[in-house]
Amino acid sequence: MTTGGAGFSRRAFLGAGAAIGGLAVLAPTRTGVARAAAPFEPTREVALTAGEMELKLLGPDKPATRILAYDGTPFQTLRMPRGTRLKATFVNGIDEGSTLHFHGIRMPNEYDGVPTLTQPLVQPGSRFVHLLPLDDPGTFFFHPHCDETGQAGKGLAGVLIVEDPRDPDFDAEHVLCLKDWRLAEDGSFLAMSEPEGAAKAGTFGATRTVNGTPSLDLTAPAAGHVRLRILNLDSTRIMDIGAEGGEAWLIAVDGHALKPVRLDDLPDGIWRMGPAQRIDLDIRMPSDGSPVTLGDYRAADIYPFATLRADGRVARPRKGPLALPSAELPKPDMKQATRLPFTLQQATGQAVKDIALPADDPLAKALIDSLCVGSTTYWGIQSESWPTGTNRNVPPPLARMEEGASYVVAIKNETRFPHPVHLHGHAFEVLTSSLDRLPRHFADTVLVQPGEVVEIAFVAAPGDWVFHCHILEHMETGMMGWFRIV
Repeated sequence: MTTGGAGFSRRAFLGAGAAIGGLAVLAPTRTGVARAAAPFEPTREVALTAGEMELKLLGPDKPATRILAYDGTPFQTLRMPRGTRLKATFVNGIDEGSTLHFHGIRMPNEYDGVPTLTQPLVQPGSRFVHLLPLDDPGTFFFHPHCDETGQAGKGLAGVLIVEDPRDPDFDAEHVLCLKDWRLAEDGSFLAMSEPEGAAKAGTFGATRTVNGTPSLDLTAPAAGHVRLRILNLDSTRIMDIGAEGGEAWLIAVDGHALKPVRLDDLPDGIWRMGPAQRIDLDIRMPSDGSPVTLGDYRAADIYPFATLRADGRVARPRKGPLALPSAELPKPDMKQATRLPFTLQQATGQAVKDIALPADDPLAKALIDSLCVGSTTYWGIQSESWPTGTNRNVPPPLARMEEGASYVVAIKNETRFPHPVHLHGHAFEVLTSSLDRLPRHFADTVLVQPGEVVEIAFVAAPGDWVFHCHILEHMETGMMGWFRIV
């Protein structure tokens, strides 16, 4: 593997001006609903620089690919203790505008990283400072929130692990980032999106990797318990994660603990996860030292992405599973909750409602950067679509909610394709599935199958929060809206 530094391109360098003394810094100002910032004393500071680097994705003897990464590290991983007050400075070292979104973190709205709605687009050579309270332990990640199909599609994503000192002691732990790549034989990128894909299940990559390699050989002691943090960082692909050769329990979804569920007791013995979803598994290694394999079983051609092999043996085997401490999250009041339905639909520009914000709204005259809108409308929510093409006006919110109130949202999928639906700034409780396939759990992204209705519940946090499909082409071609919570 050959890597290079995440340096500025010439255009990004010129965009910084003659800034030897420092980069342009964007203030965390808001154009939407403003709130006074709470006192914040950072206990940890990091800088995350987006830039190019080389990675041999096609194989050691094949041409390298110029991918995007933070700090010159594929899937840059940060580990911090629960309770950290993180000051994270995003430095844009690529040659187009970008932002940084910390996916799944409950935070003040002005640091959510959604251009126009919560902050300006960060131009080449500029930076933006995020102030993040890391109060929820678990497995999270970060990525851009503009031209995601292009930037995240080329690898711009990192992992944030918030560690909890109350967690049980596992005998081994591994982080697995699953992602496809759209590559030509010379290592260059193919078009990240094709109309045929964007209007259907998405445009798939053919080069499948885990942590940037075709597969991983990992070690763990025989009879030991292994914690696997598995992230679906692909732009498009839905995966059926399963294990063979050892006992496996689902112990967290999107970072949040749930009562352990044996994988074999789930439908088809797998956990189906869409883009942006994460799971933590507890794998108990066989006492006889035999290996355990992890794979994506969604297609007939199974993709085995990791093998756990015995290395040594634990002195005192423990019975499983090793449960994580219960999630400490705002619990919705189901008796007082307001119920709202939202339908996922296929759409065209002509079929979308033409509704504008009131003239006195702070966002009424705000224009979304052209880099952050798709070219064509294929999808909508409740007959409304995020702007595409030449339409760059911020649409009205899908709903207006009250801070601190409880809501039950029924997400109905009327399309022929599954959609992983993500709500920013909240950890919601997945209550029911009309297909009766999901355990009750907390999450920030839920996969809704064709014809399915999934009910989620949450306590509303203040701000302008986007609500969208995390198949990136679907989001960029209309399947995104937002909630205003005041």
